[in-house]
Amino acid sequence: MKYKIAIITLFLITAISCSTQETVVPKNDFNFDWNFKLEDSVSGIKDNDWQKIRLPHDWSISNKFDSIKGEGATGYLLGGIGYYEKKFTANLNSNQVAYIVFDGVYNNATITLNNTKLGFHPYGYSPFYYDITDALKENGKENTINVKVDRTRYADSRWYTGSGIYRNVKFITKNKLHIPIWGSFITTPSITSELATVNIQTTINNKYNTTKTAELTTTIYDKNDIVVNTDTKKISVAKNALLKDITAITVDNPKLWDTNNPTLYTAITTIKLDDDVIDTQKIKFGIRSIKFDADTGFYLNGKNRKIKGVCLHHDAGLVGAAVPKGVWKRRLQALKDIGCNAIRISHNPASNEFLDLCDEMGFLVQDEFFDEWDNPKDKRKNMNEKSVDYITRGYVEHFQEWAEKDLKNTVLSHRNHPSIFQWSIGNEIEWTYPRNAESTGFFNNMDWSGNYFWSLPPNDINTIKEKLNTLPKAKYDIGETAKKLAKWTKELDTTRYVIANSILPSSSYESGYADALDIIGFSYRRVIYDYGHKNYPNLPVMGTENLGQWHEWKAVMERPFISGTFLWTGIDYMGESNKGWPKKGTSSGLLDLAGFKKPSYHMFNTLWNNKPNIYITSQILDKSIYKLDANSNPVEKKEGKWKTALWQWHNVNEHWNYKENETTVVEVYSNCEEVELYLNDKSLGIKKLSDFEDHIYKWAVPFKKGTLKAVGLKADKKVETKIITTSEPTRIKLTADKEVLTADGYSVAHIVAQIEDKDGNPIKSEDKTIDFKIIGDTKLLGVDNGSITNTQYFKNNKIKTYRGKALLIIQSLKDKTNPITIKANSDTINSNEIKITIEPNNN
Repeated sequence: MKYKIAIITLFLITAISCSTQETVVPKNDFNFDWNFKLEDSVSGIKDNDWQKIRLPHDWSISNKFDSIKGEGATGYLLGGIGYYEKKFTANLNSNQVAYIVFDGVYNNATITLNNTKLGFHPYGYSPFYYDITDALKENGKENTINVKVDRTRYADSRWYTGSGIYRNVKFITKNKLHIPIWGSFITTPSITSELATVNIQTTINNKYNTTKTAELTTTIYDKNDIVVNTDTKKISVAKNALLKDITAITVDNPKLWDTNNPTLYTAITTIKLDDDVIDTQKIKFGIRSIKFDADTGFYLNGKNRKIKGVCLHHDAGLVGAAVPKGVWKRRLQALKDIGCNAIRISHNPASNEFLDLCDEMGFLVQDEFFDEWDNPKDKRKNMNEKSVDYITRGYVEHFQEWAEKDLKNTVLSHRNHPSIFQWSIGNEIEWTYPRNAESTGFFNNMDWSGNYFWSLPPNDINTIKEKLNTLPKAKYDIGETAKKLAKWTKELDTTRYVIANSILPSSSYESGYADALDIIGFSYRRVIYDYGHKNYPNLPVMGTENLGQWHEWKAVMERPFISGTFLWTGIDYMGESNKGWPKKGTSSGLLDLAGFKKPSYHMFNTLWNNKPNIYITSQILDKSIYKLDANSNPVEKKEGKWKTALWQWHNVNEHWNYKENETTVVEVYSNCEEVELYLNDKSLGIKKLSDFEDHIYKWAVPFKKGTLKAVGLKADKKVETKIITTSEPTRIKLTADKEVLTADGYSVAHIVAQIEDKDGNPIKSEDKTIDFKIIGDTKLLGVDNGSITNTQYFKNNKIKTYRGKALLIIQSLKDKTNPITIKANSDTINSNEIKITIEPNNN
């Protein structure tokens, strides 16, 4: 066999904290008090006036959708050139140094401080920092930092990216003897139920011109801030040198980090020089072990379990790419509620703030580095590039020079997050290496008449090998690049698995690509799970990009050697909608752009959740995917079609409003063994889940006004749900997910508006334009209705509902505590009143 056994047991506790706290941090949050102006190279607009903003900031989301100049690839929102400026003072003594850390700037950023160029950073997703000590002015004098962001290549991606400094920025001052940025790494080489060994690898940087002897102390605290154990030692660091120290600390009866109980510990490391604490670093981490076995799948803390994952892009609808933590928390909680336990960040590194949430909430994370390597993708058509166009020039322009730096910065910045269990070196890269695609026989093959999604590779293994050996080689080789990326990753972290999302696994196995991996991920190739396991039995396989359909999960459940899946996608996202106007995004998610639940969400609730659950949808027969058989039971118009369903869930409604006696098909999604359906308290029969191969209960029901109720039975437990025929809209019901915000400038509240009838039933078959009235100290982030074809300007207080519902998001203002009152109206109907109080920010 060409592969070494890849049953690699990786024991890991990791974690950079929710935020790494340094010795001396300016009192004022460095995200505040920036100025911004935009030069729009597309429309010719140049704004010479600075506007006051707070970071994170995405200027593209504040634009209006442009169907003429915009590109569907990036959601019809334009870029331009953005200029950021911040003035500040710094009071450093002669023994201090200063750094500025950017978690992400999209993209092609040039940073200067006091007219001194700090550097250029092209990649929009990797973190980076600069030592700015020498560029600072004397104490008390005003400094000016400028960031120029060149987003004139506004279609440089296959999805919406956002524009600007869209992630957090930190200004950090330290003693010349200090732990550098990303200078600590926590692992656990040994874990038992009685004892865990925690290794803290700490780098100490001595920027003094003399050798320094100091005291290094690390103390571990449990989740209740009780001391668990501590270690103190003397260290000596040569002048202008780095020292790497490894401290081993034991933890008795460790509480393990798990997706169900994500217990976090805290390690606080201090450096004491001449009896003064001169540097302090605080890291939150989790104790846990991971293992992938080529035959039996994935193990977390020694327990075999399936990965129930989703892929996510980094935008969040109306807030764009500058996503407040509270917006992500609402969305992630909705996914968590149906049993989702893993996130694939596609197709780029995540923000540290997002990873903090995954640490806290208990999500496993696949952190992905790149969507392109040596060769560009066609931003409009996904595969290899068809034409050269300035606006689509992407990261490939910089890959050869920057890939190692960007990859290593990401690993260094992220490797302490306990949520991360896989590093993905690339996504569907094979498209861009023509001989790899051609060798499979799927394309340009007149003798093949199958379907890529459901067919085995047309060429056998020997033919694939022969073609890879005889087809002309290009400048770059996919296998060599993969090995290089994997090597760079493992130079910094050997505790996680290296994986890639392979769109053409049959060629990847033979091209050297798979040789670089600890696990191979299949993209939409569940049909060859058995092929991969049989022919390459020592390399673990899992689904890393799959359809949100029952047939995908069924394939995973039937195969112990498949660890799990990442569905495309957990949430709808903007972009990848080429020439689809007014369709501005991709609607394959379980949640829509506003974070509202879709029918597919309720389906996966039945697949990933053990507790009994049940949900009703309906559709008139003519618009459904069914016909009636001889016994008037709904059956597929094309038998077995469910086995090849792709990204979109079939068209169903979540209401019970039709014409009298119109034949409808009622679908019930449930994990109950049996379900009984009632119309106006009359039973329409009991059916068993085992009779439905597609996992969907179905009844043909002539419509009558009233109440449709489903009652399910699972292990002697009953669960029920109902939908009711609604009358005319009479009011708007407002609900908020927060009653109290903090005056920190970050806290958000989601206000949902739902049209209701006189009896308080939600109306999902009629839409109205809603006007929100907002009084108080707050920032309007925007409105949306979740529809993928809604192209209304987000920064508004008026929105037409979609399926009777709309969303408003507001954010607190720093140090402003006047309460907020929200009402809404539409024509002659009004809403209840929402009151949100603002508590002072005591941080």
